[in-house]
Amino acid sequence: MHPFTRRQLLHHSTFGIGSVALAHLLNQERLLADPAKPDLEPKHYDLKLKPTHFAPKAKAMISLFMQGGPSHVDLLDPKPKLTELDGKVFPGTIKFDNAAQASSKVLGSPWKFAKRGQCGTEVSELLPHLARIIDDITVVRSMHTDVNNHVQSIHALNTGRIVSGHPVLGSWLCYGLGSESQELPAFVALPDPVSLAVSGVEHWSNGWLPSVYQGTVVRSREPRIPNLDPPPHLKGDSQTELLKYLDELNRDHLAGHPGELDLEARIAGYELAAKMQTAAKEALDLSRETVKTKAMYGLHDPATAEYGTRCLIARRLVERGVRFVQVFTSNQQWDNHGSIRSTLPAVCKKTDKPCAALVSDLKQRGLLDTTLVGWGGEMGRLPVIQNDAGTTKVGRDHNTYGFTWWFAGGGFKPGMVYGATDEFGHHAVENKVSQHDFHATLLHLFGLDAKKLVYSRTGAELSLLNGHDGRVVKELLQ
Repeated sequence: MHPFTRRQLLHHSTFGIGSVALAHLLNQERLLADPAKPDLEPKHYDLKLKPTHFAPKAKAMISLFMQGGPSHVDLLDPKPKLTELDGKVFPGTIKFDNAAQASSKVLGSPWKFAKRGQCGTEVSELLPHLARIIDDITVVRSMHTDVNNHVQSIHALNTGRIVSGHPVLGSWLCYGLGSESQELPAFVALPDPVSLAVSGVEHWSNGWLPSVYQGTVVRSREPRIPNLDPPPHLKGDSQTELLKYLDELNRDHLAGHPGELDLEARIAGYELAAKMQTAAKEALDLSRETVKTKAMYGLHDPATAEYGTRCLIARRLVERGVRFVQVFTSNQQWDNHGSIRSTLPAVCKKTDKPCAALVSDLKQRGLLDTTLVGWGGEMGRLPVIQNDAGTTKVGRDHNTYGFTWWFAGGGFKPGMVYGATDEFGHHAVENKVSQHDFHATLLHLFGLDAKKLVYSRTGAELSLLNGHDGRVVKELLQ
């Protein structure tokens, strides 16, 4: 076979002479794109402040995560129809999670609701302290994930996905914004002393984002941060010289391993730990708070002291530049499958006063405008009886198809109710807010476009929205 002449090659090629001529002309006019170049420089990630996509309203967030699923129809979403049909057969279809204990009998709320504040939002008698500040609160009654299980619904609200292994909201905020403080962690988790919430440490996981964006746990008991103080023989100049030498060794090692993100995060962790010896001890020292402030958070009442302490710590942390703080209740504390008449008042007693105090305290210090407070769990409860074994034994099963969160500060409109569930509180039917809408709205308040906040991994650009549209719910915003 004879080889092609140059003319024959151009004629038979995919491009042809026209394409070659066009490429030449484009190049002459500087209109031809530069050829793709591989990213040869290792990327560096840190917690230094980063520019936002547009002007933010919020600088920090405190997430009051009520793990287990607060019963919205007994707290902030009154349903007279349930009271009317109490004990009768439910006139519709129910999606049960626990079919073995399921019942078709309607359970009217045992607690009274009343309109509170100038806004007139109806609040249950179980939340008397929240009722006093309701004019500062935005109640969203149309949250839904439609994933009727604790772990999957937690993941949906935390990561935008229903499976584990992905970055949580706090990690995304730190990745997108950095930290206001270089002496304290950007993302702090405050777990309950009784137990970790369902899904455990995944609540503060950086997932596949660089490790520097992982949350830092502050323990619920002293010492809240272990090993914060150096041993006596290393204090002062000895420690300073040792840390200086350690830093030199780390930098030399990193220079030989460029792009090792876990190594970078470990070095950054050492540097932060040294700064925290002073900054963290001061931030966690509640002896500096007034007697009046401690009483406001309920620190002198055994029922509220522990949770109130963590809420007060959360305020002190954001006051000092921490970006994201998440305060947890214990495992399944709001999961009122049975004995709801005793278990629900108990957890409300524990949390209501401290949560209301946090909002009031932030407001009086001029911090509420830039600090977003969010309260809610991964689900609500069903309108029918579970465990029909007598008045003191009844409870409510899971409901992720319609439930309630409330928000304060950070750019939310105060004193309003948004969205609605049906007349039984089972499904969100008006102005529905999915987990993706939730995330898009929160990021928007921080000056971030959820679709532009992406992380490149294995050739793909990943985001908190996980490919979903995610609506910014502008009706909620000032």
